[in-house]
Amino acid sequence: MTRTRDPRRKPAGGTVGAAGTPSVDARVPDATVARLATYLRVLGTFSGRTTDTVSSEELAAAAGVNSAKLRKDLSYLGSYGIRGVGYDVATLTEQIERTLGLTVHRSVALIGVGNLGQALAGYAGFASRGFRVAALIDAAPGLIGATVRGLTVRDVAELETVVAEHSIDIAVLAVPAANAQEICDRIVACGITSILNFAPVTLSVPGHVDVRKVDLAAELQILSFHETRKALAKVAVR
Repeated sequence: MTRTRDPRRKPAGGTVGAAGTPSVDARVPDATVARLATYLRVLGTFSGRTTDTVSSEELAAAAGVNSAKLRKDLSYLGSYGIRGVGYDVATLTEQIERTLGLTVHRSVALIGVGNLGQALAGYAGFASRGFRVAALIDAAPGLIGATVRGLTVRDVAELETVVAEHSIDIAVLAVPAANAQEICDRIVACGITSILNFAPVTLSVPGHVDVRKVDLAAELQILSFHETRKALAKVAVR
Protein backbone atom coordinates (compact mmCIF):
# COMPACT_ATOMS: atom_id res chain seq x y z
CA MET A 1 0.00 0.00 0.00
CA THR A 2 1.38 3.37 -0.97
CA ARG A 3 0.41 6.92 -0.22
CA THR A 4 0.30 9.80 -2.67
CA ARG A 5 0.86 13.14 -1.00
CA ASP A 6 2.36 16.57 -1.48
CA PRO A 7 5.99 16.44 -0.19
CA ARG A 8 5.56 19.96 1.16
CA ARG A 9 2.71 18.86 3.40
CA LYS A 10 3.62 18.59 7.09
CA PRO A 11 3.30 15.18 8.79
CA ALA A 12 0.18 14.56 10.83
CA GLY A 13 0.11 15.38 14.50
CA GLY A 14 -2.21 16.33 17.29
CA THR A 15 -2.95 16.60 20.96
CA VAL A 16 -4.00 13.33 22.53
CA GLY A 17 -4.11 11.61 25.85
CA ALA A 18 -6.43 10.27 28.51
CA ALA A 19 -6.86 11.82 31.94
CA GLY A 20 -3.50 12.10 33.66
CA THR A 21 -1.60 11.78 30.39
CA PRO A 22 0.32 14.86 29.25
CA SER A 23 -1.06 16.32 26.05
CA VAL A 24 1.22 16.01 23.05
CA ASP A 25 1.90 18.60 20.38
CA ALA A 26 4.11 16.52 18.11
CA ARG A 27 4.40 15.88 14.41
CA VAL A 28 3.84 12.17 14.01
CA PRO A 29 5.76 10.72 11.01
CA ASP A 30 3.73 8.92 8.36
CA ALA A 31 5.61 5.66 9.01
CA THR A 32 4.67 5.88 12.69
CA VAL A 33 1.01 6.49 11.82
CA ALA A 34 1.01 3.30 9.73
CA ARG A 35 2.51 1.31 12.60
CA LEU A 36 0.04 2.77 15.10
CA ALA A 37 -2.75 1.12 13.10
CA THR A 38 -0.90 -2.19 13.46
CA TYR A 39 -0.42 -1.70 17.21
CA LEU A 40 -4.12 -0.99 17.58
CA ARG A 41 -5.03 -4.20 15.78
CA VAL A 42 -2.64 -6.20 17.95
CA LEU A 43 -3.96 -4.62 21.15
CA GLY A 44 -7.41 -5.84 20.17
CA THR A 45 -6.16 -9.43 20.35
CA PHE A 46 -5.19 -8.93 23.99
CA SER A 47 -8.77 -8.26 25.15
CA GLY A 48 -9.19 -11.74 26.62
CA ARG A 49 -5.97 -11.70 28.63
CA THR A 50 -5.91 -12.17 32.39
CA THR A 51 -3.61 -9.15 32.75
CA ASP A 52 -4.41 -5.57 31.81
CA THR A 53 -0.85 -4.69 30.79
CA VAL A 54 1.49 -5.59 27.96
CA SER A 55 5.25 -5.19 27.80
CA SER A 56 6.90 -3.28 24.97
CA GLU A 57 8.76 -6.47 23.99
CA GLU A 58 5.54 -8.48 23.77
CA LEU A 59 3.65 -5.82 21.83
CA ALA A 60 6.60 -5.23 19.50
CA ALA A 61 6.97 -8.95 18.76
CA ALA A 62 3.25 -9.28 17.98
CA ALA A 63 3.42 -6.23 15.69
CA GLY A 64 6.58 -7.37 13.91
CA VAL A 65 8.82 -4.46 14.95
CA ASN A 66 11.67 -4.07 17.42
CA SER A 67 10.86 -2.79 20.89
CA ALA A 68 13.00 0.36 20.53
CA LYS A 69 11.02 1.44 17.45
CA LEU A 70 7.75 0.71 19.24
CA ARG A 71 8.73 2.79 22.26
CA LYS A 72 9.77 5.64 19.96
CA ASP A 73 6.44 5.46 18.12
CA LEU A 74 4.42 5.48 21.34
CA SER A 75 6.44 8.38 22.73
CA TYR A 76 4.69 10.60 20.14
CA LEU A 77 1.49 9.84 22.06
CA GLY A 78 3.06 10.81 25.37
CA SER A 79 2.88 7.16 26.37
CA TYR A 80 6.06 5.78 27.89
CA GLY A 81 4.77 2.81 29.86
CA ILE A 82 5.89 1.84 33.35
CA ARG A 83 9.29 0.27 33.83
CA GLY A 84 8.92 -3.38 34.78
CA VAL A 85 5.17 -3.30 34.13
CA GLY A 86 4.63 -2.16 30.56
CA TYR A 87 1.65 -0.40 29.00
CA ASP A 88 -1.94 -0.44 30.21
CA VAL A 89 -3.83 -2.02 27.29
CA ALA A 90 -7.04 0.01 27.67
CA THR A 91 -5.23 3.35 28.06
CA LEU A 92 -2.87 2.71 25.16
CA THR A 93 -5.77 1.62 22.95
CA GLU A 94 -7.59 4.86 23.74
CA GLN A 95 -4.49 6.96 23.05
CA ILE A 96 -3.94 5.35 19.65
CA GLU A 97 -7.62 5.68 18.73
CA ARG A 98 -7.50 9.38 19.60
CA THR A 99 -4.36 9.90 17.54
CA LEU A 100 -5.85 8.10 14.53
CA GLY A 101 -9.10 10.05 14.87
CA LEU A 102 -11.15 6.94 15.56
CA THR A 103 -13.13 8.47 18.41
CA VAL A 104 -15.24 10.14 15.70
CA HIS A 105 -17.23 7.81 13.46
CA ARG A 106 -16.59 8.61 9.80
CA SER A 107 -18.91 8.10 6.86
CA VAL A 108 -17.53 6.31 3.82
CA ALA A 109 -18.77 6.30 0.22
CA LEU A 110 -17.84 3.20 -1.78
CA ILE A 111 -17.67 4.05 -5.46
CA GLY A 112 -17.65 0.99 -7.70
CA VAL A 113 -19.83 -1.93 -6.65
CA GLY A 114 -18.39 -4.72 -8.76
CA ASN A 115 -16.96 -7.91 -7.25
CA LEU A 116 -14.31 -6.06 -5.24
CA GLY A 117 -16.70 -3.29 -4.24
CA GLN A 118 -19.28 -5.73 -2.95
CA ALA A 119 -16.65 -7.58 -0.97
CA LEU A 120 -15.53 -4.30 0.59
CA ALA A 121 -19.13 -3.34 1.34
CA GLY A 122 -19.51 -6.55 3.33
CA TYR A 123 -16.28 -6.16 5.31
CA ALA A 124 -17.27 -6.12 8.99
CA GLY A 125 -13.94 -4.60 10.00
CA PHE A 126 -15.03 -1.13 8.85
CA ALA A 127 -17.82 -0.80 11.42
CA SER A 128 -15.76 -2.31 14.24
CA ARG A 129 -13.07 0.31 13.67
CA GLY A 130 -15.37 3.32 13.52
CA PHE A 131 -16.10 3.58 9.80
CA ARG A 132 -19.64 3.49 8.42
CA VAL A 133 -20.22 2.63 4.77
CA ALA A 134 -22.98 5.16 4.22
CA ALA A 135 -23.33 5.05 0.41
CA LEU A 136 -22.73 2.73 -2.52
CA ILE A 137 -22.32 4.32 -5.96
CA ASP A 138 -21.94 2.78 -9.42
CA ALA A 139 -22.46 3.56 -13.11
CA ALA A 140 -23.79 0.18 -14.25
CA PRO A 141 -27.54 0.29 -15.05
CA GLY A 142 -27.90 -3.26 -13.76
CA LEU A 143 -26.61 -2.26 -10.32
CA ILE A 144 -28.24 1.14 -9.86
CA GLY A 145 -31.22 0.74 -7.55
CA ALA A 146 -30.13 -2.72 -6.37
CA THR A 147 -29.76 -3.41 -2.65
CA VAL A 148 -26.30 -4.50 -1.53
CA ARG A 149 -25.59 -5.12 2.15
CA GLY A 150 -28.70 -3.18 3.08
CA LEU A 151 -27.84 -0.12 1.00
CA THR A 152 -29.38 1.01 -2.28
CA VAL A 153 -26.79 1.52 -5.01
CA ARG A 154 -26.96 5.12 -6.27
CA ASP A 155 -26.18 6.37 -9.76
CA VAL A 156 -22.72 7.90 -10.15
CA ALA A 157 -24.48 10.84 -11.81
CA GLU A 158 -25.77 11.65 -8.30
CA LEU A 159 -22.29 11.57 -6.76
CA GLU A 160 -22.28 15.17 -5.55
CA THR A 161 -25.78 14.83 -4.09
CA VAL A 162 -24.94 11.60 -2.28
CA VAL A 163 -21.78 13.06 -0.76
CA ALA A 164 -23.75 16.00 0.61
CA GLU A 165 -26.67 13.88 1.83
CA HIS A 166 -24.49 11.53 3.87
CA SER A 167 -21.77 13.99 4.92
CA ILE A 168 -19.13 11.71 3.44
CA ASP A 169 -15.66 11.97 5.00
CA ILE A 170 -13.76 9.32 3.02
CA ALA A 171 -14.22 7.95 -0.50
CA VAL A 172 -13.19 4.43 -1.50
CA LEU A 173 -12.57 3.97 -5.23
CA ALA A 174 -13.04 0.49 -6.68
CA VAL A 175 -13.59 1.61 -10.26
CA PRO A 176 -11.79 0.79 -13.54
CA ALA A 177 -8.53 2.64 -14.11
CA ALA A 178 -9.97 4.52 -17.09
CA ASN A 179 -12.62 6.16 -14.91
CA ALA A 180 -10.65 6.68 -11.71
CA GLN A 181 -9.19 10.14 -12.34
CA GLU A 182 -12.51 11.61 -13.49
CA ILE A 183 -14.28 10.25 -10.40
CA CYS A 184 -11.41 11.43 -8.22
CA ASP A 185 -11.70 14.97 -9.60
CA ARG A 186 -15.42 15.03 -8.83
CA ILE A 187 -14.81 13.72 -5.31
CA VAL A 188 -12.22 16.39 -4.61
CA ALA A 189 -14.53 19.07 -5.99
CA CYS A 190 -17.10 17.92 -3.41
CA GLY A 191 -14.63 18.76 -0.65
CA ILE A 192 -13.52 15.21 0.20
CA THR A 193 -9.83 15.19 1.11
CA SER A 194 -9.27 11.51 1.97
CA ILE A 195 -9.40 8.78 -0.70
CA LEU A 196 -8.67 5.05 -0.56
CA ASN A 197 -7.86 4.00 -4.12
CA PHE A 198 -8.12 0.39 -5.32
CA ALA A 199 -7.99 1.37 -9.00
CA PRO A 200 -4.71 0.32 -10.70
CA VAL A 201 -3.68 3.89 -11.47
CA THR A 202 -1.89 6.74 -9.72
CA LEU A 203 -4.27 9.61 -9.10
CA SER A 204 -3.33 13.26 -9.44
CA VAL A 205 -4.68 15.29 -6.53
CA PRO A 206 -4.10 18.70 -4.94
CA GLY A 207 -1.61 18.93 -2.09
CA HIS A 208 -4.29 19.02 0.61
CA VAL A 209 -5.81 15.68 -0.47
CA ASP A 210 -4.52 12.39 0.95
CA VAL A 211 -4.67 9.27 -1.20
CA ARG A 212 -3.86 5.76 -0.03
CA LYS A 213 -3.33 3.38 -2.95
CA VAL A 214 -3.97 -0.34 -2.58
CA ASP A 215 -2.45 -2.23 -5.51
CA LEU A 216 -3.21 -5.92 -4.97
CA ALA A 217 -1.34 -7.01 -8.11
CA ALA A 218 1.78 -5.12 -7.01
CA GLU A 219 1.66 -6.79 -3.60
CA LEU A 220 1.48 -10.21 -5.28
CA GLN A 221 4.43 -9.26 -7.50
CA ILE A 222 6.47 -8.38 -4.42
CA LEU A 223 5.62 -11.75 -2.87
CA SER A 224 6.60 -13.43 -6.14
CA PHE A 225 10.00 -11.72 -5.93
CA HIS A 226 10.53 -13.08 -2.42
CA GLU A 227 9.48 -16.56 -3.52
CA THR A 228 12.01 -16.42 -6.36
CA ARG A 229 14.75 -15.25 -4.00
CA LYS A 230 14.02 -18.06 -1.53
CA ALA A 231 14.07 -20.63 -4.34
CA LEU A 232 17.47 -19.34 -5.57
CA ALA A 233 18.82 -19.46 -2.02
CA LYS A 234 17.80 -23.12 -1.70
CA VAL A 235 19.60 -23.94 -4.95
CA ALA A 236 22.73 -22.10 -3.78
CA VAL A 237 23.07 -24.19 -0.60
CA ARG A 238 22.80 -27.54 -2.34
